[in-house]
Amino acid sequence: MVYTLSGIRFPSAPSVSVSPSPSGFNGDRRSSGGVSLLLNNKAPLSRKIFAGKSSYDSDTSSLSLAASERVLVPGGYSDVPASSTDQVETSEAVADSQVIHDSNDLTMEAEEEIEVKEEQDSVSSSVIGDGDASEKSAPLQDAAVIEKEEVRKRTIPPPGSGQRIYEIDSLLLGYREHLDYRFGQYRKMREAIDKYEGGLEAFSRGYEKFGFTRSTDGITYREWAPGAKWAALIGDFNNWNPNADVMTRNEFGIWEIFLPNNADGSPAIPHGSRVKIRMDTPSGLKDSIPAWIKFSVQAPGEIPYNGIYYDPPDEMKYVFKHSRPKRPNSLRIYETHVGMSSTEPVINTYANFRDEVLPRIKRLGYNAVQIMAIQEHSYYASFGYHVTNFFAPSSRFGTPDDLKSLIDKAHELGLLVLMDIVHSHASNNVLDGLNMFDGTDGHYFHSGSRGYHWMWDSRLFNYGSWEVLRYLLSNARWWLEEYRFDGFRFDGVTSMMYTHHGLQVAFTGNYNEYFGFATDVDAVIYLMLVNDLIHGLFPEAVTIGEDVSGMPTFCIPVQDGGVGFDYRLHMAIADKWIEMLKKRDEDWRMSDITHTLTNRRWLEKCVSYAESHDQALVGDKTIAFWLMDKDMYDFMALDRPSTPVIDRGIALHKMIRLITMGLGGEGYLNFMGNEFGHPEWMDFPREGNGFSYDKCRRRFDLGDAEYLRYRGMQEFDQAMQHVEEAYGFMTSEHQYISRKDEGDRVIVFERGNLVFVFNFHWNNSYTDYRVGCLKPGKYKIVLNSDDALFGGYSRIDPSAEYFTFEEWYDDRPSSFLVYAPSRTAIVYALVEDEQLPVKALDKS
Repeated sequence: MVYTLSGIRFPSAPSVSVSPSPSGFNGDRRSSGGVSLLLNNKAPLSRKIFAGKSSYDSDTSSLSLAASERVLVPGGYSDVPASSTDQVETSEAVADSQVIHDSNDLTMEAEEEIEVKEEQDSVSSSVIGDGDASEKSAPLQDAAVIEKEEVRKRTIPPPGSGQRIYEIDSLLLGYREHLDYRFGQYRKMREAIDKYEGGLEAFSRGYEKFGFTRSTDGITYREWAPGAKWAALIGDFNNWNPNADVMTRNEFGIWEIFLPNNADGSPAIPHGSRVKIRMDTPSGLKDSIPAWIKFSVQAPGEIPYNGIYYDPPDEMKYVFKHSRPKRPNSLRIYETHVGMSSTEPVINTYANFRDEVLPRIKRLGYNAVQIMAIQEHSYYASFGYHVTNFFAPSSRFGTPDDLKSLIDKAHELGLLVLMDIVHSHASNNVLDGLNMFDGTDGHYFHSGSRGYHWMWDSRLFNYGSWEVLRYLLSNARWWLEEYRFDGFRFDGVTSMMYTHHGLQVAFTGNYNEYFGFATDVDAVIYLMLVNDLIHGLFPEAVTIGEDVSGMPTFCIPVQDGGVGFDYRLHMAIADKWIEMLKKRDEDWRMSDITHTLTNRRWLEKCVSYAESHDQALVGDKTIAFWLMDKDMYDFMALDRPSTPVIDRGIALHKMIRLITMGLGGEGYLNFMGNEFGHPEWMDFPREGNGFSYDKCRRRFDLGDAEYLRYRGMQEFDQAMQHVEEAYGFMTSEHQYISRKDEGDRVIVFERGNLVFVFNFHWNNSYTDYRVGCLKPGKYKIVLNSDDALFGGYSRIDPSAEYFTFEEWYDDRPSSFLVYAPSRTAIVYALVEDEQLPVKALDKS
């Protein structure tokens, strides 16, 4: 049988007899036979790939094994049990023994000269891992290749003193023992990487040593699997014969095999072939997808995934045409999920997202797109957070080259592309992922209960392991270098930084909660290292950490003693809005709102958002649903009368989003569809809904429909983004709240040269309402939530001009009079070239 799909040919595999016992080479490898996933040169880049059915046996035994008591250190094994750096230790001997846990060094001294040559040649070659470019045609110097040359010339700055954090926050002096120990361990790790690996830059190129690497002579495959007793590479290329390509192991637990080119010079493994590694482990025979695999697919009708050897010929590789946009001063992030970005109940593709969704994001005024669920995850309903293949882009949406095309288009539009990266945990999946990869519980993860997240049902990395550090640091670099992402939003950082993972812990802001025995120092050191790496090699890249705890120093540079993130997600704001929406309007407190929005650490930037993507999931509620609930289904058409619930909901929806952007941080994030109050929740296909895709999509057509009230909310969100672009108020150093009136329900604040006036009162409108301001002159309206275009009632004259009085008011040197209708937000801008102050008010 032959399966065909969009120019891809899937011949079925012939039946083969597979020996269950590991034995020597018993037969020729059939490099020209077997099954290949072939990509037609004429096939469009928008195709979607699935692999054909496998014919090999996969009799994996039940997997269980106690953690090994031996640990690896640079140069060999040690019988000393791996200890934890969770506690603050003062003994130098203990500290030294904890610099590297489970660590080993891929020296391969006999290959050093070859690797140096391959590294030099790879700089001038467009084929990753092509060792001898001189024997090939002239390489294609696309934007990615040129950038790669520049990156490899950069050096990551050495660690600083780590002492500036005490100048920034003197309260940290009381926790100096912990913080100095943390920084000392970080310095020792940097020194060890410099000594054994040649520095972070070289260490982070693990994908050039592990997994599949290609030279002019053939393909080398390496895998770190110290728990395995025997290993063989199997796949379409050798008819899944475990005796054909048996691997050899070195003293560090690294398995290796070299497959020379065929007689005609073609690679031993054809592009598109399915591959796995078969291992005899302490838990029995096991077939695993290579840990460093660059592409992985699920065959129609099959449950397990297969690794794919992805190395298309030059003429099929996507060539980057556009340079990266400059990093903007203020980030306005549109958070997306490619698969559910179609208006139809299907899994959307990278190509359709590129052509249909990216222009929308640009038009709405956002300057960055954050994409979820990129790393391959075998369970679609995990939202992309249970990763199985860390180096592989999800095949559900298309090919790796399709993803590159998407990112290149975003760059053409001037959009940064941020990846929602998951290094906080990994899927519990044994068949497709890293869990029990070599048959042991403590391979990439902590063994026992420490390596299991009971709430997420996932595995937890051992950040003190040398090879885990290599794997994760290389993974971060891979996405920046190979796909040209512009940065990351690191998921679940709170879970990483504490041994309790933030579960059932209410962080109150007491510093003892951050710097004590519950802190996972290994994990914090990894975060420092990855921020070092990213900012050292890609200075324009952005790192955002999802931390709910509010750990001090989180967004302070590493050399100053901080963790090194550029931004923290201001997660408390979304929780506050849920709390407020459960109350009556009469019970809202203006001071409560402003305190939550401004409660962030000095010199540590935040990305604010009014609601998270989790609130859009079935069983939860978005802000729009909290406000309007079932009325959204019947009263959003403009040809029908509105209701008090709808009027209130639309008004507050706009106000909540604007005040969050205005006061909440130096960046802003919105999940796709929420800008217009998407009326349906998200529900991934699952057994409970009959595996329906009906709710796993975004109805952008509702926000575009001129006959629906959703359009007004979308227009307001667009105007909000464009006002921020014009005035840059989120990053202005000047921010002052001059009024939070609990009686009037009014909030007035300044950000830059803008004055924001919010009237949250449900009935009262105020004429000649006096608001203070810093600078005198003439003001004009630049954004009015009551505009008819935004679903308002046009109670404000958009052409009105406002002149200041020279008299102190609300602790401001100037003021002007405004009309503040109920439930409206109005933004006034100083007209700087016409500063015409008015005399003080007549007090008579």
